[in-house]
Parts: sequence; C-alpha cells; structure tokens
Amino acid sequence: MEQATHKSDIISWTGADILAATGGRHVCGDLSYRFSTIGIDSRSLPDAAFFVAIVGKVHDGHGFCRSVVDSGIRGVLINSNAMAGVPVAQWREQSVLCIGVDDTTRALGDLAAFHRTRNSAMVAAVTGSCGKTTTREMAAMVLGQRFRTLSSRKNFNNEIGLPLTLLALEAKHDWAVAELGMNRAGEISRLGEICRPDIGVITNIGPAHLEGLGSMENVMMAKGELLPFIKPEGTAVLNADDPRGRLLAKQVSGDCILFGETEDADVRGRHVRFDGVGMVFDLSLPAGDIPVSLSVPGRFMMSNALAAAAVGHLAGLTAGQVKAGLECFRPVSGRMSLVETVSGVHLLDDTYNANPASMAVAIETLTALRGNNRGIVVLGDMFELGNRAEEYHHELGEMAAASGADRIYVTGMFAEAVAAGARKKHTGSQCIVTGDREEILADMENRLSPGDWVLVKGSRAAGMEKIVSALVAWAGGITARGQRSEA
Repeated sequence: MEQATHKSDIISWTGADILAATGGRHVCGDLSYRFSTIGIDSRSLPDAAFFVAIVGKVHDGHGFCRSVVDSGIRGVLINSNAMAGVPVAQWREQSVLCIGVDDTTRALGDLAAFHRTRNSAMVAAVTGSCGKTTTREMAAMVLGQRFRTLSSRKNFNNEIGLPLTLLALEAKHDWAVAELGMNRAGEISRLGEICRPDIGVITNIGPAHLEGLGSMENVMMAKGELLPFIKPEGTAVLNADDPRGRLLAKQVSGDCILFGETEDADVRGRHVRFDGVGMVFDLSLPAGDIPVSLSVPGRFMMSNALAAAAVGHLAGLTAGQVKAGLECFRPVSGRMSLVETVSGVHLLDDTYNANPASMAVAIETLTALRGNNRGIVVLGDMFELGNRAEEYHHELGEMAAASGADRIYVTGMFAEAVAAGARKKHTGSQCIVTGDREEILADMENRLSPGDWVLVKGSRAAGMEKIVSALVAWAGGITARGQRSEA
C-alpha cells in the first residue's frame, strides 16, 4: 500500500505545463517556475504549490488569492472574469505566475487529465448506484497486496474530488483506484474523460438520482457513460446479477468480464455461509477457486467483493493475493458499520447515504444479524427520487414492517409516507413512531434493552449520524472491542 514519499517520487509542474494542460491565458509570471503540487485549499498549501481558485458552494477561492500569495505561494489559476479583483500589476512585480481560464473547476479536471497521461500508473474507476465506496476500498486493498496503490480519499468522487485524487499520483504509484459519483447526465462522461481508466467497474444500476435523471433507463445510460472512456486495451467489469448490467455489457466494444452469483459470471461467488457478523464464500476466479472470509455484515457485501476481485484478477494477482486483500477490508464509517455499545445495544450505522436499493439490503442485513433478538429501524429521508419520492418512501415503510422489525422510527419530510406504508404491513401501529431526532431519541432511550439491534439509515443530508452519536453516548460509549467494522 502507500509508502513514504520521497522527493524523487513527486512529479513537479512548470508554469508551461499548467498553461498547456489548461489551455489558459498567461497573465503574468515566469512559465519556467517549477511547482511541487496543485492545490485548492488555501489553508494547507505546501510552500511550492500552485493554487487553483475554485468557486465552491460555500467559498469562492478567488477571495483567498491575495492571502495565499502573501503567504509565499508563487502561482495562481483564476477565472478570467475575476481578473479585475486581483492585483495583477503587483503580482507582475513579485514574479507571481497567474494564468486565467474560463472555468477553474474544469481546468482542475484538465490538470488531472494531463497529470494522468504523464504518470505510468494504471487506473481502476468505480461507479454504480450502490457500493461504490466499499468496492473502491476493497479494490485498493486487493491491489495493495502487490502494487503501490493510491485510492480516493473519503468520497472524492466528483469533478473536484476526482481531480484531487489523480493529482496526488506520484512516480512510486503502480495503480490508482478512483470513485466516480454523479446525480445528473453527463457527469460520468466528464469524470471518465479525466481519468481514462484501464479498468471500469459499474457495481449495479438502482433507483438513485431519479430527480435529476427521471427514469431507471436514464440512470443506466448515465452510469454507462463510463464505458466509452475505458482505454481501448482496458476492460469493463459489470454485474451479471443485474439485468441492466447485462444490457450495458452489450454496449462494450472492448473486453468485458462479469461478476456475480450466476453460473456464467467470470468472477463468481458461491456457497455463502454466515459466521457471526461476517460471511464465508467460495470465490471462483478464472485461475481457480478459493474460500474468502469477510468480517462485514450483509450478504450484499459479497457483490462488492466480487467486483474488487475482478479488478485484482485483471491486474494479474493470484487468487491468494485477492483473498488476502478482501480479508483485510473493513467498511468505511457510516457504511454498514457495526458498533457495539457498553450497554449491549448493537448499532448498524449506515448513515452515509440512502436510496431504495441500499435501504432494502440494510433492512435485510438487520434481519439476518438480529436473529431472535429485537430489531429496531430508524429511517430518514431518501433524496433525489424526483416525482416518485412519495411512492418509494411508502414502499420503504412496507419493507421495514414486512421485515418483522419490532419498532419503526421515521423522521424527515417523507416520514408520513414511510409510516403509512409501515401501517399497511405492521399489525401494531403503536410500534411506528414519527418525529424529529430529539423525539425519536427520547422514545428510544426509554425502550432500548441489552441485546437489541438498531439500524440507523438515511441520505447524507438527513443527518442520521447524529442519532448514532447520541445513542452511543446514551449507551455508555463503545465497548473495548470498539467499532468492529470501522475503517
């Protein structure tokens, strides 16, 4: 995996490189000046960095240009329409390099694409409706068994985050594993254009981002935007168990391999056995079969593991190396993390995001893990579902009730739709509680007992992680064994 960085690993930039990569306008400064890295955060720029002024949702980087130059930074990239607000004459006297572009965010992507071409590392890109982050982390673990591997930080998966990941590539890296996110058509195309992957993975196609895309067919086409940007000698990795994954496979002009549980999958999972909060399955690779033990909850995790195994196989790893990488994996916090509390209450923290498909597998996982113990679900809103939001939330309530959950808590703008669906399937309507976070917590704290299993899930903007934090505090903290599935 990652090793210490040496100066010889760093691939530096001249001003001329930056100008060529962005196609910008040279405003002032020495194009031969050499920079160690590209950065957008004015608070953490190394001395020899080049600053790109990004216009974000909260802050406009142009407002920090003066301060970064005053701190010693010798190069800035700005939007041409912001030129009047910066002291160009002063910078010219100070030999500060300034380059103007039409759009600094797009230029950041252009810089990353340029950097990707001058680095020998290969790139695996992962997208999909569910499991992107988990698959990306698993693939990085697998590749790391043999190669020096760079992986996206956190959820750096958009038109700013992906470039920042690729810009971190150094001469020491053999592989990079990137995550590609989207909520509208055209985004994956741009991200694919930036990273030009050697391996392109689409984990699955589900009902996510319908507000911006309108239909499942459009979701499929949006995810499929990745395929034309896979290098001609590269390979697409698609889900054999997903009918839309198979449809996408027919669009692939180059090599394609399928993963899944079906018999014709090239990378296949068979004979799943559950062991406590983990599972064991037989991994079938073209090179042979090997048992794999995952210390994570949820049968659906096997699908992510198969996609990551396919990446490892394509990279030339042995079955034993693929197994070792998968068995090292621990989920990212907030993504089906199992938290064991001092009070004996088990929390399934799946608060990072939510859509109908991920809600279904989370509830299924709770049902499998709790056994004969009480199961409680705490559900928040699913966002970006467009005009079908009410329908999907009603179905979520039905699903939660049909799972046999002993108590169902719902919060958010669609709480009544979820509750209505739950009442349709649940005989005890008094066990269905709606309210704000504080009201739900107050009721839970009076009812939870040792041995209970609690699933907390909702879209990121719903802030459901606050419920997990409050429950951990109420339950006396985390046991000495800690957060068993924490990264």
